[in-house]
Amino acid sequence: MSSAGQQDRAAKSRASASGVPDLEALTAFCRHAEECGIESLLTAFGFHRPDPLTLAAALAMRTSRIKFMVAVRSGVCSPTLFVQQVNTVAALSGGRICINVVAGHTPEEQRGYGDFLDHDERYERTDEFLTICRSFWRREPLINFDGSHYRLENGRINLPFLGERSAPEIFLGGNSAEAEQLAIKHADCWWRLPDKPEVLAAKSRALAASGTEMGLLMSICVRPTREEAVRDAYAMVADLGEPPRTAHREFRKHSDSVAFVSTYDLADRFDWLTPYMWTGAVASLGAPAVALVGSPEDVAEGILDLKHAGVSQFLFVGWPDLDQMTIFQRDVLPLVRELECRNERAREGETA
Repeated sequence: MSSAGQQDRAAKSRASASGVPDLEALTAFCRHAEECGIESLLTAFGFHRPDPLTLAAALAMRTSRIKFMVAVRSGVCSPTLFVQQVNTVAALSGGRICINVVAGHTPEEQRGYGDFLDHDERYERTDEFLTICRSFWRREPLINFDGSHYRLENGRINLPFLGERSAPEIFLGGNSAEAEQLAIKHADCWWRLPDKPEVLAAKSRALAASGTEMGLLMSICVRPTREEAVRDAYAMVADLGEPPRTAHREFRKHSDSVAFVSTYDLADRFDWLTPYMWTGAVASLGAPAVALVGSPEDVAEGILDLKHAGVSQFLFVGWPDLDQMTIFQRDVLPLVRELECRNERAREGETA
């Protein structure tokens, strides 16, 4: 959401991106999402963006139904303050906030925030961070904690999380084994970047016993026909030219994120992961650019294939965003529901 209306934002180097929010454009984007029945919008984290919590609070005051998925990195602020901030937004918005926990993707950016831990240490700290947050959301009277990264004495917050839930949904991002285990321990959903359905199916089986969902961050390019969608997807990458590829090669060299680096590697090996899942934009637009490309029927089939592999949530980037939101709600989602009903009737017939 914080890239709303800027189709080429991911094609630019982070150093050259503006962090100044266009509040009117973002408000229009959020209201359009509400009209399309979108459940939540991600407010992402990074030095090249506005602060996600502040942005979510401002936009919550201008909207009525949409939920904001606020990105957070442990180590940037104390867990006590973070829970207090989240609970404040929940109180002001009727509980319309959930959180996307990310350990970080480049040591260089982390050091700019005063964080000098390596990849594995960041996950250890995130474990402590979420343990403390969960204690506050359970309304424990006084929180005492003595860990390797955090120490609290008689921590208290008088403002509970107000909404339909007693705590925000937690989406934990990353493709690494550490991210997977942390999601099982703390999260409602493990956000990861795409892979082949058979790889995802193996991962989802490991998650099943824990009750943790698996979700994918990916893009969509839906057009009336598959030929138009493929043509537009390839044309978009060609129009971006070489500078974005150079920017992402530099980012890749400095990233220690398993999710990002493994997705760049995947895109090097495969142009199409399935008949509808394309990696061709990753080199120009980054790891979240693995995309479902095709007609509404193609994309609906692709979503069902991923559902059968154990994926139950999707965080989509649309090409272009507002148009794709409308097309998804109008043309794709009804087909997904129809296919789900058809598959259910087929299963009932087999067992009758």
